Order: sequence, then C-alpha cells, then structure tokens
Amino acid sequence: MDITRVTLLGHKDHGKSTLIGNLLIETKSVSSQRINEAKKISKQLNRHFEPGFILDSFEEEREGGLTIDTTRAQILYKKGAFEFIDVPGHEELIKNMISGASNADFAILMVSARKDEGIRDQTLRHLFLAQMLGIRKIIVAVNKMDQIGYDEEVFSGIKETIYEFLTKIGYELKNIHVVPISAYNAENLKSRSKNMKWYKGKPLLDIMLEESKSENRSAGTELRVSVQGTLDGQDLLIGRVLSGTLRNGERIVMLPQNSQYKVSTLFIKGKKAKSAKPGQSVAIKLDKKPPVEARGSVICHIDKSIKPDSRFNVLMFAVKKPGSETTINFNGNSLGCKLRITEVIDTTTGSRTNEALKPLNAAKAVIDINRKIVAEPFSKSEQLGRFVLYEKGEFSGIGVII
Repeated sequence: MDITRVTLLGHKDHGKSTLIGNLLIETKSVSSQRINEAKKISKQLNRHFEPGFILDSFEEEREGGLTIDTTRAQILYKKGAFEFIDVPGHEELIKNMISGASNADFAILMVSARKDEGIRDQTLRHLFLAQMLGIRKIIVAVNKMDQIGYDEEVFSGIKETIYEFLTKIGYELKNIHVVPISAYNAENLKSRSKNMKWYKGKPLLDIMLEESKSENRSAGTELRVSVQGTLDGQDLLIGRVLSGTLRNGERIVMLPQNSQYKVSTLFIKGKKAKSAKPGQSVAIKLDKKPPVEARGSVICHIDKSIKPDSRFNVLMFAVKKPGSETTINFNGNSLGCKLRITEVIDTTTGSRTNEALKPLNAAKAVIDINRKIVAEPFSKSEQLGRFVLYEKGEFSGIGVII
C-alpha cells in the first residue's frame, strides 16, 4: 500500500498536534497503551485529556507546549495510508519546517477560528513556503470552531482571506479545500459535525482520501543518481537513485567530471542486483577506477545528461539577510557563492517590490557558485533543484532553482 505524505502547517497554538492525536484515535491507528499514557500525563499536568500528548516524545515539550522537532505519525483510513509530518510552527525552527514540507504530497494548514488567534503572518509564510517547495494541494482546516459557537460567518471570512492569498501566490482553486473543524472534539474529522450543519462538504479524512487518489508528484523518468562518495579500498561508488533506473551493463556519464563508464556490478544492501530504482541506495562497481572526490557528482545516461553550470536563477526564502560570506549547501557539498537580488517578495502579502530583502521574505535572485555543479529546475528534480544557504556558518535561508 502506497503511503501519502501529509505535512501539517500553521502556528504553534492552532492545534496541529491535537488534530493528529485525535485522527490517530478516530482511525484506531494508535494503541490503547499510548492513549492511556497521554491521559496519565494530562492528569499529572492538571489538564483535561490532551490528544496531542500521544505524539510528543519529551517531557519538556509537553510542559512548554511546543513541538520541538518534526514528528511523524501514520494512520490507516478506509483504503488509504497517510504519514503526517507535524512540523514546528514557531519561526526560529523554520528550517525543520522546510525539511518536513519538502517531502509531502499535500499539506494541511491549521488556522484557529478564534479572533485573538486567526490568520497570522506566520500562517501566510507557511503557505508561501509550501508553494515554493512544490506542494500544489492545500487543505485548510479552520480549527476551534467550538470556541466561537460554530459561527458560519467567521468561517466564511477566513475562507475568503485564504482563497485570496493562495490564488495570488499561484495556487489553483481546484487544489484548495477549506473545512471547519474542532480538532479537540473530533468534529468534521471522520464524520460531519451536527453543530455545523451549514457545512455541506466532506469531513477532513474523506477529503484527504480523495486527494491521495489524485496525481501526486513523481520522481521523473530520466536517470539521476546522486553520488555520496566512494567505499574505501573497494573502488565502489555509493549513491542514491533520484529518478530513472540504473541497470547492470549500461554506459553512464558522471558529471561535472564528464567521465564515461560502464556499470559492471550493482549492490543493494550488500547483495548483487540487476537494477536500482528511485529511492534506493546503491553501491556501483564501474569498469574503471572512479575519482576519489566524487561526492556531489551526478550519474546520468550519456544521451540524457545535464550541462553543468555555475550560474542559476533561483527563488529563495531568507531567514537572515545575505552578506559577503554566503555559502550554498547543495547535493552534499558546501560551496562559496554570491547572490544578486532581482526582485523581493513579501511572504505575507505576495506583493513584489524592488526594496531591500528583509528576513522572512523571499526573493528572486541570480546565484553565482565558485565552481560548476549539476543542477536542474526544482519542478523537474527536487533533490537537484533545492539548496540551503548559510552566512558565516549560520543557517540563513533556503532556495529552489527556477
């Protein structure tokens, strides 16, 4: 059974962990032992039962009310299997949000319906980042409807604002769903809520099931193997197949070295194999000795290779303002680079300006790297189209090649 990956976005106080906890309970995807443990901890902290405690792994997280790192949970519903990636909502941990969101098939955005919470700047930034990272489908779960008296008018206002922003940054209406829920009371999760009879759409799990059956992002068909290094003393290349199929006996080219080889033997998990497919790690014996410095190289079929380059047009999200000591971490290598900003994008409005780039905004830019690399547009290859930026050794942003 294929597992659909779902990333959960939104502000830290809007109920993400509570939602996953109750989805686990509603679908019977969690043991009674884990539920009882969560109830015990809730009692120790003098709280009502908190379903989110099913997920949190560390005592300090529960006491502080924050989810510190990416948490994964799997549920089974009807004929669908889902892996939820619950990522931190607070801005200082946005790097973790990037690593979680970039692997998802679609996203669920949690928005609190409460007037004192509602749509925050951070909520909109998460949507911008989701779009930037190639997530084309969004389910917006308007949470805490029970705390506002199940007011349809409030829900409609949030829905209108979300629609306006999402279409402005490039989402299609057919790929947006908005559903009113109470995560804590499990309303509109598995079945329709009697308190929101005005809502005529499907409950959240059925929308998820519908999206899991639609076309998701694919790995592509052209051979791309990311080389991670060599195995000492055995002249074996170690790599991971990103797309296409690598087979015994075929001729390949390693880039940017532009060296041609014939594949002699493939090993997967220590055993000989006839071929290696996307997602598999593979050891490769070639017909001649590979280069010692192979990390970051890419293997392609000779007639479907990529032209190495050192200059690219990119879309980047800045946590810190780029300076004079910027480095790019790309496909396992850290390289010096220079950035030239061409357009700044406000990630809370989607508006574009020529003003100076400020932290937590995005920009279109031209990046010059100190040597040629093998890269492709993010729309074609996620692994070979995304990168992380550092300034004086500190994380400063992420980007995609456009």
